Amino acid sequence: MTLQEVQNAMIEKKICILIPTYNNEKTLKRVIDGVLDYTDDIIAVSDGSTDSTAHILADYSQITVISLPENKGKGNGLKIGFRKAKELGYHYTITIDSDGQHYPDDIPVFVEALIHEKHDVLLIGNRNMSQDGIPKKSSFGNRFSNFWFWFETGIKLEDTQSGYRLYPLLKIPKKYFTPKFEFEIEIIVRTAWRHVPVKNVPIKVLYDPAERVSHFRPFKDFTRISILNTILVTITLLYIIPRNFVNNFKKKSFKRFIKEDVLESDGSNRTKAFSIALGVFIGFSPFWGFHTLLVISLSVLFKLNKVLAFVASNVSLPPFIPFVIAASLFLGSPFVHGDSNILSGELNFELIKNNLLQYVIGSAILATSMSALSGIATFFFLNKLNPENK
Repeated sequence: MTLQEVQNAMIEKKICILIPTYNNEKTLKRVIDGVLDYTDDIIAVSDGSTDSTAHILADYSQITVISLPENKGKGNGLKIGFRKAKELGYHYTITIDSDGQHYPDDIPVFVEALIHEKHDVLLIGNRNMSQDGIPKKSSFGNRFSNFWFWFETGIKLEDTQSGYRLYPLLKIPKKYFTPKFEFEIEIIVRTAWRHVPVKNVPIKVLYDPAERVSHFRPFKDFTRISILNTILVTITLLYIIPRNFVNNFKKKSFKRFIKEDVLESDGSNRTKAFSIALGVFIGFSPFWGFHTLLVISLSVLFKLNKVLAFVASNVSLPPFIPFVIAASLFLGSPFVHGDSNILSGELNFELIKNNLLQYVIGSAILATSMSALSGIATFFFLNKLNPENK
């Protein structure tokens, strides 16, 4: 796209640029000047900066400046910037970090990608994390974030931590729970939960130790991110996956739903074997009362056969419970000190409560071993029965 085409598209699509900044006096001016080559529709949010940021921003009368009295985190600055952008009538905003790692001349990449989308989309810049100069902790953190984003949404991305993004302002959530770096994880997960596509676009990246100032606190922020992911995973398993399952049922005819979402008759032998293995593992696990919820959620998440997994999980039906308890306690007994005649008593939940550690260890051994055996046996049986469907 030519410069004029990019500028016209930004006006037509109502796109602004949002620059959150905190004590980045070395690079802020260069970033703003680069963005001004494409648009004057800029919102800069100074999040309690204590350096010369205020004097730098004062030189740009053509942009919107929001100065916060104290630093409350990048997430807080972005939320305030989003609200201001919507107040000014913008439908999209491209966020670019002020630490100099992003190139303003990648703005056309986002604009062109948006133009080619038929629906609203959230775009994240995909950095080359293998290039020289990329800190190892950044590369590891990105892989960590990518995995949990996939687990929570089912979407595979190569970069989920880049702050160079295009947000559809009318489709992102209105309220958030996190104020700092973890906000950028919360917003993409919760936007994906609203059935808005989240995609990567290729961008360049510059890591200059002489200029770049990072405010990421490895221990504190990683802890906050881990807590957030724990909450998001819980919501995914207990609400999002069951909700999507029910919504699919409502959208499709009963026959189509049974065929595509339940029977999945075109699944491979390996998929069916893994489905049986998952069901058996959950059935023997100590999550009483949650077996059905867990097996359906996990089979949807990992695209396994839900019916087979559910049927296999019924190894823990009431008539079989005493045998499951007995086997778990027996297998766990060598790993704890206690009464060696424990199985001579009545097999019930009171016995489990009084010997909880022994039961948990034993049930983990039982679930793992029986899951592996049933999965392998199922695979070989199906292969013999239908060898061409592998």
